[in-house]
Amino acid sequence: MRGQLLVAGPLLLDPNFHRTVVLVCEHDVDGAMGLVLNRPSPIPADQAVPELDDALGDGDTLWVGGPVQTTSVVVLADFEDAGTPALRVHGDVGLVLPEADLATVHTAVRRARAFLGFAGWGESQLEGELAGDDWILADFEPEDAFTDDPDGLWARVLARKGGQYALLATMPPDPSVN
Repeated sequence: MRGQLLVAGPLLLDPNFHRTVVLVCEHDVDGAMGLVLNRPSPIPADQAVPELDDALGDGDTLWVGGPVQTTSVVVLADFEDAGTPALRVHGDVGLVLPEADLATVHTAVRRARAFLGFAGWGESQLEGELAGDDWILADFEPEDAFTDDPDGLWARVLARKGGQYALLATMPPDPSVN
């Protein structure tokens, strides 16, 4: 499922994932790892990771990538230079690997975003959640990872799928107040 989006189903009420859009960055027999794409934090990225100041845009904040290892920073980038150490997720979008020289990442990427923590699933856990109503699989587009409208991403991705998902996209966060 690497390179796919997991869109939180409307009944997924876990506060870590309610109305989130997660990019699956790695998936194998041991489990899966992803990043929540639509949860900005109030923490300025340049203060937390000064080495990435040139790669991140002015005023960028850190993003909440998920509830696992929330003190670790994971960098997702749109790579221009194929020689940069990266775990490619989809096309030119991938994770900056630890062996990359953070001070020079800006020369190899078009844009980047820094996340605190990540989402993780153990062996067969994600497959079990997909068998229920927790997640909806969707195609990834690079703009999803670097959206300027994180609050609207959940609805946009569902609407893009069309059909019954387009109807779900119009559902209010709390249907009981509708």
